[in-house]
Amino acid sequence: MAETVLWRPKTGEIPVSAGVYRFRDARGRVLYVGKAKNLRARLSNYFQPLRSLHERTRRMVLTAASVEWTVVGTEFEALQLEYSWIKEFSPPFNVQFRDDKSYPYLAITLGDDVPRVLITRNRKLKGAKYFGPYTKIWAIRETLDLMLKVFPVRSCSDTTYRRAEQTGRPCLLGDIGKCAAPCVGRIPKPAHHALAEDLATFMGGGDQRFRGDLTKRMLEASTALNFEEAARLRDAIGAMDAALSKSAVVLREDVDTDVFGIADDELAASVQQFIVRGGRIRGTRSWVVDKELDVPLGELVETVLRNAYDDGGYPPREVLVPELPDDADELATWLSQRRADGRESEGLRGSGRTRLHVAERGEKAALAETAARNAAHALMLYKTRRSADFTARSQAIADLQEALGLDDAPLRIECFDVSHLGGTNVVASMVVFEDGLPRKDQYRRFNVPTTTDDTDSIYQVISRRIAHLADEDAAPTVQGERFAYRPNLLLVDGGQPQVAAAQRALDDAGVTGVALAGIAKRLEELWQPNVDFPVILPRNSDALFLVQRLRDEAHRFAITHQRTRRKRDIGSQLATVPGLGEARVKQLLRHFGSVARLRTATAEDIAEVPGFGRVLGAAVVEQLHPVDDASERQADPVGELDAAVPG
Repeated sequence: MAETVLWRPKTGEIPVSAGVYRFRDARGRVLYVGKAKNLRARLSNYFQPLRSLHERTRRMVLTAASVEWTVVGTEFEALQLEYSWIKEFSPPFNVQFRDDKSYPYLAITLGDDVPRVLITRNRKLKGAKYFGPYTKIWAIRETLDLMLKVFPVRSCSDTTYRRAEQTGRPCLLGDIGKCAAPCVGRIPKPAHHALAEDLATFMGGGDQRFRGDLTKRMLEASTALNFEEAARLRDAIGAMDAALSKSAVVLREDVDTDVFGIADDELAASVQQFIVRGGRIRGTRSWVVDKELDVPLGELVETVLRNAYDDGGYPPREVLVPELPDDADELATWLSQRRADGRESEGLRGSGRTRLHVAERGEKAALAETAARNAAHALMLYKTRRSADFTARSQAIADLQEALGLDDAPLRIECFDVSHLGGTNVVASMVVFEDGLPRKDQYRRFNVPTTTDDTDSIYQVISRRIAHLADEDAAPTVQGERFAYRPNLLLVDGGQPQVAAAQRALDDAGVTGVALAGIAKRLEELWQPNVDFPVILPRNSDALFLVQRLRDEAHRFAITHQRTRRKRDIGSQLATVPGLGEARVKQLLRHFGSVARLRTATAEDIAEVPGFGRVLGAAVVEQLHPVDDASERQADPVGELDAAVPG
């Protein structure tokens, strides 16, 4: 028997977040819906050797042709989504949910002469007010148990209530204070009805007036030295706060909305659409679109919505987006017209207007955040798969060779980026891509202590790099060498000035046969030496995607090195101050929040730090700002310049 199925996804592509997964067969039918705290760990259980799987699990995996997943924020959200999709798709392998039960509600029978509070799945109780639905039965039971301490409303059955009336003895809940016992006349029926209405008001909006009233009564009891009553009221306030925190409800049944999450970069955008009908997520849609040049998020939202509802579907009463476009009113009018036309074609009445807005708080904002998180993961997965695809990588290298007019394919590309902080703390990075894939073991970092501008930094770094070319040409590549072998293409982050500086470094060293280009950030065009016009790669080309990845990776690597070096530099610089050890340096950084703020602090500012005085503060300032700072910088420029650090 085969080890596992051939269609299994790569382990690295599966997120480690909580989420819901769906197995589908070759026709797209959903076979199984499950939830997981860690999707990667859970799904890996299905792709063990087939002989080790349970017979039913093995049959499901062999029947399936693909698996897809949706990332959520918490396990609780995963439970909600799992339930919604099981109700929607009725997967044949989800036998544990075949009872088709609905969500439980908290109901208060205000229409009764003596109202009762209960947990029920029956939504047809006459005169009852409902709260929920709740996805976890234990959550509403805990909520009810807590609220009965504050609002002791009757919760017993009618049979138990009548028996207590006949015998004159209340049930156990009345004896322990969780029922006001109207059955034996401890509270008049009108007063008990008012108590039930207060409970309904509190559950409906968490009315803070009840908490304020309890707090006032607790303080009055404490002032009157009635500590037993004050303690009881204190416990009631705690129960009220705990009940509010446990009221984890799903969206109301009248909520019909589409939630859009969008994640984008310079070249592409990933869209995630959550379709909520009747308070449940009925389905999701996910797609990736190529971006046009310099498209803001608001304009992208408009394009996404027009594409989403231009295929015959119509929008619901509410559409949530991450940002409103400039012509939001006109777009809402267009959506409303689409909704009216769609409902009319289905013979439905009462179209209503579609509302377009951004969710800022509450359960809808949480759902919008979940959609955005899924969109970001989908974009990352799209970029990872595109980079790992052999055909796409080969096409990217071939297109780049053709666009730049290279004699040989750029199988090894080295990209350089310079990073600095206001002209100080200058560092540079070199990242290496071979055959279109990163070679992180050959990344390099550079410290540039003396420089006038970016072009000078580029000249120094390229000069140091090409100084090793003679050694590489004379000897074969050896594991552990600082540079592997001659690159086919050097890329620098910048336009014509940076390319000219890099070319000058190549000319001064007498190096030929290495192609050179610069990546301009504004339009992402490629500049070549001694050429007046840039090379413009198509926006959806694999070649531009490869160049963008090289630039972003070089920038990330340089920024990381700069931050690490700044922390190391401040520690070593202050280590020579008497009485200032590593722990106190960390204390200074925690107090001021950053190295930049510490460098601008005065002796008086440092003296306010616990454990520091004016003398130590003055010593720190003197160490950070020596009198002859320029001579200090010129002390040993060559030693630091030669300190290339392996990645």
